[in-house]
Amino acid sequence: MSRPVLVMVLVMVAAAASATTFYFVQANAPASPEMSEVQRITREKFFGTSKEPPPIEKGQEMRPRW
Repeated sequence: MSRPVLVMVLVMVAAAASATTFYFVQANAPASPEMSEVQRITREKFFGTSKEPPPIEKGQEMRPRW
């Protein structure tokens, strides 16, 4: 077998293995349920809310004091 043919066969085998793995991972993944209210509150406490922070008041810029 010549080198280009061997490379093409290896590429095709790798692509087939990749596609098979992707198919089985997608088929076995259950649909993620919505977060419960308790989970949502806990997440907001830990990570904070997604709201914009309030604007910085005049004279309160974040600068080093040197």
